[in-house]
Amino acid sequence: MTATALVPRRPRKARSVRTIAIINQKGGCGKTTVSINLAATLAAQGHRTLLVDMDPQAHCAMGLAVPDAQIERSTSDLMRAGLDGSLAVADIVWQISRNFDLAPSTIQLAGIEQQLSGAADRDRRLSQVLSTVQQRYDFCVIDCPPSIGLLTFNALRAADEVIIPVETGYFALQGSVRQEQTIEMLARRAGHRVRFSVLATMYDVRTKLAREILSELKRQFAGKLLPVVINFNSKLKEAASFGQPITEYDAASRGMADFERLYAWLMANPPQPPSMEEFEAAGVGAEASDPLIATSSPPRNAAMSRAAELVERARALSARTAAISARLSADEDMIAEDLNEPARPPVRVDADLNPLTRAGDDRPTIGSNVQVRERLNSVYGVRPTTQGLLFVQPADMARRMAIAGDFNGWNPERTPMIANEQLGVWQACVPVPPGRYQYRLVVDGQWVADPYNEKTESNPYGEVNNVIEIA
Repeated sequence: MTATALVPRRPRKARSVRTIAIINQKGGCGKTTVSINLAATLAAQGHRTLLVDMDPQAHCAMGLAVPDAQIERSTSDLMRAGLDGSLAVADIVWQISRNFDLAPSTIQLAGIEQQLSGAADRDRRLSQVLSTVQQRYDFCVIDCPPSIGLLTFNALRAADEVIIPVETGYFALQGSVRQEQTIEMLARRAGHRVRFSVLATMYDVRTKLAREILSELKRQFAGKLLPVVINFNSKLKEAASFGQPITEYDAASRGMADFERLYAWLMANPPQPPSMEEFEAAGVGAEASDPLIATSSPPRNAAMSRAAELVERARALSARTAAISARLSADEDMIAEDLNEPARPPVRVDADLNPLTRAGDDRPTIGSNVQVRERLNSVYGVRPTTQGLLFVQPADMARRMAIAGDFNGWNPERTPMIANEQLGVWQACVPVPPGRYQYRLVVDGQWVADPYNEKTESNPYGEVNNVIEIA
């Protein structure tokens, strides 16, 4: 069976690059072999494929006979440039064969983590540059370094799915569970739900140890273990030594058949991001959930009517906003007193609001969600004070919050928000001179717009920044 006769090509839908990251912090498990030959098999089946080498050891270039001395620009240059317009993906790729391009690495990639240490988007550089080639490729395969750091984190954020190659040896088995836990921890930090699959590699069916380890992998990983294996095959090693993928070196070999089966499984099982329930069950859900949706609400009484429930929610909400407003006004009074400046008038929020209109009651009432939001906007969000820009967000919005803006070099680590448990809010005050500023919230590591500030402007990444002016 040849590589071109396995599966007929399906009609292309709307353009979207399917990105597969090959990750394992242990070396010698076959990451580069899987990366090169999976990419080559995809290309041989007619899919336009990009192989991205994120390993400073540059084994992809070596395994595809790309001369190291002739690589003028590489993934390190691409990561350094980001979206500044000075370098594009097309400027660094090498065409290996029809439908198969390589973005090579060099040893310079080893220093990129230090070079990007001050960049606010350092963990998203790869996903940003890959977003510019959506129309050019069908698949992207990322070969990751044998370590957990910024390079692997970038690959994880860019990926739709992760394949973890695990060799069927004793020491690999001992660390396989830890590998999965580490990568899922990275996904939690990234707030990125992604499918994980474990691929058994270097499998020698003739040995009892390999058979027992494969059986143990099935027990440990259950449905996450792919139903195909990459057998120990001398042709795969020979192909690498000649600088060729197995598709070119020996398309009739057992190694080629293994990658054809892997390809067939991937095509038959496109990635479906795990549900939130599955994600949380794996210990990855809390920080990946949408903080703007996962808000808390008072306990429900089964006998409570809808109207009564709205009343209780509005009362709790208004009491909370009244307390926050009073505290913030008091804080400003103290600041103004210290600076011998007049205090701002406090924001008035009624302490008892009923969402149902009450005849004969001249107090303000809440009759719709719009009015609730208007009152929240008077407390949450950002406003100028005599001390600077005062940022306030609900405490139940996140576990960690920070502010990134042009006033701090878009570095959220410089402006963390402080939790005020008494008021149930996150707070931060940024001293800035008069002017016009843009910012975004960083909620559990995920960059989002401030839902309590309607003034926004589009940014170069297709998202929006919030805007605030201080006179």
